[in-house]
Amino acid sequence: DRFCPACNAPLKRIGEEFVRRELVFIPAKLKVIEYYSVSYECPECSKRGLSVIKKGKDGKPHLLYGMASAGTVAWVMYQKFCNSLPYCRQEKDWKQYGASITRATMANWVILNSDAFFRPMYEYFRRKLLEREFAMADETPLQVLHEPGRRAQSKSYMWLFRSGEDGGVPIILYKYSETRAGDNAVEFLQGFKGYLMCDGYSGYNKVPDAKRTACWAHIRRYLVDAVPKGKNLDYGQPAVQGILYIDRLFRLEETIKAKSTTFDSLKKARLEKEVPVIEGFLSWLDMQKPTRGSRMDKAVTYIQNRRSYLMTYLEDGRCSFSNNLSENAIRPFTVGRKNWLFCDTPNGAQASAIVYTMVEMAKANGVNVYHYLTYLLEKQPNDSMSDEELDQLAPWNEDVKAELKRLVENSNE
Repeated sequence: DRFCPACNAPLKRIGEEFVRRELVFIPAKLKVIEYYSVSYECPECSKRGLSVIKKGKDGKPHLLYGMASAGTVAWVMYQKFCNSLPYCRQEKDWKQYGASITRATMANWVILNSDAFFRPMYEYFRRKLLEREFAMADETPLQVLHEPGRRAQSKSYMWLFRSGEDGGVPIILYKYSETRAGDNAVEFLQGFKGYLMCDGYSGYNKVPDAKRTACWAHIRRYLVDAVPKGKNLDYGQPAVQGILYIDRLFRLEETIKAKSTTFDSLKKARLEKEVPVIEGFLSWLDMQKPTRGSRMDKAVTYIQNRRSYLMTYLEDGRCSFSNNLSENAIRPFTVGRKNWLFCDTPNGAQASAIVYTMVEMAKANGVNVYHYLTYLLEKQPNDSMSDEELDQLAPWNEDVKAELKRLVENSNE
């Protein structure tokens, strides 16, 4: 092909042209690394009947629970809590690579290592959250099969607590509890003083020093449910009229946030532009006389019960207008729940809360999830570390971000 078709002379290279680019997948490989410790004896002392022996070390003591590396344990966590792949499917996946790792083994890896090395970071994140003035919360059902004194069908809960929109580093924490009692929120948020954005659940009212703010997205949702089928554009429907007010508020929020450069300017713009809309909405609300027991009646009751919270967000530009951030943060758990369905034990549920926290913290702070989990398992934070030392391992730390970025680049080479 490199000869002239006319005279058969060798062709001379004169340039090149880009044709295409292909993405090549390189399957994972498993390695088994064996560590040996060499022992030494003093021959001279041995002649005199003395036994002087020194045993060498491998230089990197293995402190993880289970005969697996930090990267292997982190991969199991990443697959379940980031990719929603249950242990039973991971077990089959490991067999494809030639390793027989049971789901029970993987569960023990996650439970023991997360409690030993992630829990100190979890508690540190919680302390940092309680220092903030703006927090958000949500909760969703969870089934745990073997809770002491409870039936397998009993409904447990996974709570989500996170920082608000105050401009600080994002903090996201999950908490498992057997019930939905408001005391769980009181216990977790003990010491918090500030604005708390959540849905309409009255259990949050028990948090003593929290000032409730109402979620306008939830209010809109109740009105949407009250619109008769096929009547979404019928402006004669009371529910549709209410939705128009709230949609106007959402558009104003979007515009104001795009133009505001400070929280003070945001507050000022809200007071100027949104207060008239809210007053019009409340006037409309007072005129509603829905049929008792109807969906519209349920919506009006829901809104009236939260009337005192509707304008709380106007007090500070850092307050959130809706609880959408919390719902977005708890969604990875609800997606995972559809795949793995339930937790077997309370220890497994608690481990899930801790690992989900680390996963979502990594996402929220823009670092690679797998490498951050591996990083923590290698650094092995513990209860004896001070908050200053734990801060050096947090995903918002610039040194941590630089290290994880380097790891990602090296893994892609």
